[in-house]
Amino acid sequence: MTSDRVHVYGIRHHGPGSARALVRALGELRPDLILVEGPPEADGLVALAAHEGLQPPVALLAYPTGTGTTPGEGASFWPFAVFSPEWQALRHAVTHDVPLRFCDLPAGHRFAARAAAQAPAEPTADAGSEAGTVETDPADPAELRVDPIAGLAHAAGYDDAERWWEDVIEHRRDGNPFAAVAEAMAEVRAGSPAIGEDLVREAYMRQTLRAALREGHQRIAVVCGAWHVPALTGDLPPEKADKELLKGLPTVPTAITWVPWTHGRLASWSGYGAGVTSPGWYHHLFTAEDHPVERWLVGVAGVLRGQDLPVSSAHVIEATRLADTLAVLRGRPLPGLAEVTEATRAVLCDGDETRLELIQRQVVVGERLGAVPDDTPSVPLARDVTAQAKRLRLTPEALVRDLDLDLRKPNDLERSRLLHRLRLLGVDWGRPAQRARGGKGTFWESWQLQWQPEYAVDLISASAYGVTVEQAATAKVVESCPAADLAGLTNLLESCLLAQLPQAQPAVLKALADRAAVDTDVAQLMAAVPALARSLRYGDVRATSTDALAEVLSGLVTRIRLGLPGAVTGLDDDAARALRIHLDGTHEALNLLGAELPLRQEWLDTLSRLIDRPDLPGLLAGRLLRLLRDAGILDADAVELRLARSLTVGVPAPSAAAYVEGFIAGGGLLLVHDEALLSLVDRWLTGLGPDTFTAVLPLLRRTFGAFAAPERRSVGERVRHLGSGEPGRPASGDDDLAALDPDRVALVLPTLKLLVTAGGSQS
Repeated sequence: MTSDRVHVYGIRHHGPGSARALVRALGELRPDLILVEGPPEADGLVALAAHEGLQPPVALLAYPTGTGTTPGEGASFWPFAVFSPEWQALRHAVTHDVPLRFCDLPAGHRFAARAAAQAPAEPTADAGSEAGTVETDPADPAELRVDPIAGLAHAAGYDDAERWWEDVIEHRRDGNPFAAVAEAMAEVRAGSPAIGEDLVREAYMRQTLRAALREGHQRIAVVCGAWHVPALTGDLPPEKADKELLKGLPTVPTAITWVPWTHGRLASWSGYGAGVTSPGWYHHLFTAEDHPVERWLVGVAGVLRGQDLPVSSAHVIEATRLADTLAVLRGRPLPGLAEVTEATRAVLCDGDETRLELIQRQVVVGERLGAVPDDTPSVPLARDVTAQAKRLRLTPEALVRDLDLDLRKPNDLERSRLLHRLRLLGVDWGRPAQRARGGKGTFWESWQLQWQPEYAVDLISASAYGVTVEQAATAKVVESCPAADLAGLTNLLESCLLAQLPQAQPAVLKALADRAAVDTDVAQLMAAVPALARSLRYGDVRATSTDALAEVLSGLVTRIRLGLPGAVTGLDDDAARALRIHLDGTHEALNLLGAELPLRQEWLDTLSRLIDRPDLPGLLAGRLLRLLRDAGILDADAVELRLARSLTVGVPAPSAAAYVEGFIAGGGLLLVHDEALLSLVDRWLTGLGPDTFTAVLPLLRRTFGAFAAPERRSVGERVRHLGSGEPGRPASGDDDLAALDPDRVALVLPTLKLLVTAGGSQS
């Protein structure tokens, strides 16, 4: 060591064994200064580790704030779990009133170096460094980096580095492994190539250590990744060499804060370079005072029982025995995660991989979300989100949670507005879900909530638009208008109404009117109608004004009516199919408006003038016929006449099949209840030749295959009885009564009489 005053503890980031050993070592040493690998900009945040509101997993979030930078762009995280050695060093410092400093290269230097190394158009490459950040220096080839744990595991005869580390470190509950780790790292580094980034970082660490020695500290504890231990022990190189290495390093202004983190983001499969494979298992190893395997399996049994799966105490006993036996057979000192998982699969899950996947997700990863105090430094926008969420009783959670909102309740209405505003800012804390109650336009709204750590960066980026959620969302919408197409503008307008952003509506409406005035694509104009109609029809549910919207929508429908005759001709099959979808959407939207905006009759008049055009594609002609029939414009005789004309021998079979598809698409109940129509279609089908039937079969399968199974069954029953004189079901009420059993009818008549009498008295 440099002197008896310096004690270097080489740890594995997020290693519970390292954390446990470090807690013992710090308790024995009783240092008067602790240096921890991490960004020095965070020194002012150390005191918050004593706050009961700072609950891991959490992370230090650093981001550049200099002129010419976008807020939040290129941000980096330094995560900590309760089983992270660095977090335990922080807790020791605040508990024992010991000063603690971060000694790694400042984040400002890293941001400046990364910006200089990347082309302006290149996105930041986040890969995760051994120090626990989420960026690497792209100037260093990835193949130069060495996994020291993998090398030591291979030398020890292990083919699995994680298993070796568990055996020698994580399962230890006594002793001091740091001397052995330092010696092993020195041997590994002796045969490994030097990496420029590591040399610069270690030079800064040594400078921080020298400054601490000059201040007169007598017991300095240095907590760093095991890889860096050889660079900080023994006789330090001349200070001049380190100064020369650090001279002229670029830097940028940097802000840093604490943010909540999750176990899922600590997992290596998430892309985090210093991640671990099983955060939940490591959390358990650190927090379990004794019998870790037994306690783990009891927790697994509890999760399975929570899913109403039969797991008894006998299962837990047998699983424990199996895990112990597997460890003995494999020569391991204690069962590791591999043995416990195999025992869980075989005994507790009965070999069911679905149950095991549940355990992997809820227990092995053990998803949990940390928390930070309200007084943690942050941008005003993030503080506004926190304050609103607290007022509205919306708690961020790592797991998906369903939320049903009743928009008639003021608190639920405000929740909905907040979630919609955040979505406009790119913060998808809530995602709209299939409504559990009612359909479109009701007072109910369903969401799926899940908080992700990166939303903290998104809020920092969005803070450039305003200091409150409403201000930022309004500015973001206004900025998005010039680049949005017609469909995008209608979605923006609907979002403005959902989020209640009245200041943004004039800009969106003006852009929408300008774009609609020059847009000649009728399909795009029709695609914009449904969202506008919903906004106009249900704006009063959210107590938002929709007066200006009616004028825009009226003009849009007028342009559609004028352009539709030219848009329905000269179409191939794909274009006709796409236009049919737009026809349905526009028709449904105008029906929805009802008295709010009486455009329906004008729309139906336009369709009526198109129905008999000979150049109309069969699919669209059939669809127009159906829409006019359902609207009551054409009676049954007129519909049957046009269908019969389209299904004659002189009409090509593919055109006739397309006509049928357009007419009956969306449901088969029409064929079930209209025997004349069913007979007409049946005669046409049975009259097709074998080759023609084969040619149109794909169209027919697509048409009839879209029906619900009960509808297909009912149509088949009706077809089976066509022409046989036997109806598929009784044709009249008299037939229904004739089929009833008089004795059974007599049993229900008294009750029926009572119900009818009661109903008459109430009326």
